[in-house]
Amino acid sequence: MEERIQKILSRAGYGSRRSCEEFIESGRVLVNGKIATLGMKADLTKDKIVVDGVELPEVDPKKLYIALHKPRGVLSDFDPLDQRPSVLDLVPMKGHLFSVGRLDLDSEGLILLTNDGELANLLTHPRYGHEKEYRVLVARRPDQEQLSTWRRGIVLEDGQKTRPAEVIVERTSGKGAWLRIVMREGKKRQIREVGKRIGLPVVRILRVRIGSLQLGNLKPKDWRLLTPAEVQALYALVSQKKEISKNRAVRISKPDPKRGESPYQQPRNERKRRRSAN
Repeated sequence: MEERIQKILSRAGYGSRRSCEEFIESGRVLVNGKIATLGMKADLTKDKIVVDGVELPEVDPKKLYIALHKPRGVLSDFDPLDQRPSVLDLVPMKGHLFSVGRLDLDSEGLILLTNDGELANLLTHPRYGHEKEYRVLVARRPDQEQLSTWRRGIVLEDGQKTRPAEVIVERTSGKGAWLRIVMREGKKRQIREVGKRIGLPVVRILRVRIGSLQLGNLKPKDWRLLTPAEVQALYALVSQKKEISKNRAVRISKPDPKRGESPYQQPRNERKRRRSAN
């Protein structure tokens, strides 16, 4: 499908449409070997587009990686029984797309959509603890005790304790404040529940980062295709996390002579689990 050049460049990660128009006006964009002009259209599946000597990759129909700014009131997943709009209504792509980094209905910000099931699983699996960064508006200005409690982690209503998080005050806003929060987990409505339990009602949640992927200048409802470099960075991140997890598993399973474990014995924690199961 043909689209305006600036729209294609913006989705490929070259910035806003206005900045992409400036690329075109300065003669930095070639389409099939000819200098592009404003208003020109192209189709990446047919046309060769080059920016500053670097060719845009052809759209791969088998693997799609999309950064989307989910607005409030939009579901993170498609539910055929729910008539409310979902993120798939905002992206006119055929086929099944996984949502990486789901947000509740009232939250907004970065979501990654992809049909790459392997990457989606590695990014969402709690074992790897990938960072997610948020800007959070709370209704009251937090004191040091509230901030310390949030940073250490608290026990939620279901009895589970949240993992330590990075929490800093960015600026005050009326009677409240904007916080920047970096988490390595994603329990359902976690930020809202933590805020409620420590006396900081949450007014707004905006996610700005998933792992190495940034929201950037995307406006609500806008989306773009990830650049090859961004996809490679995500794969490098999950590969690193897999290696760390693998090494940790080896250390746990390795017999410890100081505990009286021989190479033919199971580690103590495994023996305890087996006794409790019996």
